[in-house]
Amino acid sequence: MDTIRLNIHGLIDNAKCYEMSPLRWKDQVECPHCHAPDIIKNGHDPTQPERQRYLCRMCNRSFDDHTGTVFAGHHKPPIFGMIQRGGQVVLRVLENVQQKTIKPIMEKFIKAGSLVNTDEYDIYGRLVEWGYEHKTVCHSRGEYARDEDGDGFHEVHVNTMEGFWSLLRSWLRPHRGVSQERLPLYVGFFQFVHNVRRRGKALLRSLVEALVATNPE
Repeated sequence: MDTIRLNIHGLIDNAKCYEMSPLRWKDQVECPHCHAPDIIKNGHDPTQPERQRYLCRMCNRSFDDHTGTVFAGHHKPPIFGMIQRGGQVVLRVLENVQQKTIKPIMEKFIKAGSLVNTDEYDIYGRLVEWGYEHKTVCHSRGEYARDEDGDGFHEVHVNTMEGFWSLLRSWLRPHRGVSQERLPLYVGFFQFVHNVRRRGKALLRSLVEALVATNPE
């Protein structure tokens, strides 16, 4: 089992997000506060020249291309991911990245005694105490995979989860206008599609079955 957290800010850099503002506004810019179309450009952020500011002449409030979306402000919601190699993935959008937050999620989805591979982030410092085998790779030192038993196979890594994040990045890029409130729905749908491993009409059938289930997970 590979487990790793991802900050939504890491999905794409700020400059590229602002470059794609037409994907959000499409026909015209409108105020995210009062939805009025009477908008004027209001300069750029001094520390982020790519960040166009706007002013609404109806409510006199300012905003930019990120206001009201998941990319607004400086604190982006973390996404916590766990994936079984060759198996299913579990994704959760978290309020914070603390041990007390991830512990019940891990205990629900990972059987005690399982081997869990993570990066060096200190949030995973108590996994052995929680009843798991735990191995880490240290990305900050340039370590991404390690062969511990000398068989030539680098079995200690979180590459499975990292590869999954790459897929999620590609899928979310066209949806930069996703609100923070709806982000869990998008992430949950992507998790569902991965886990059922079906496409087209077969995917639709699985989706309907999940929706009508008594206690879908």
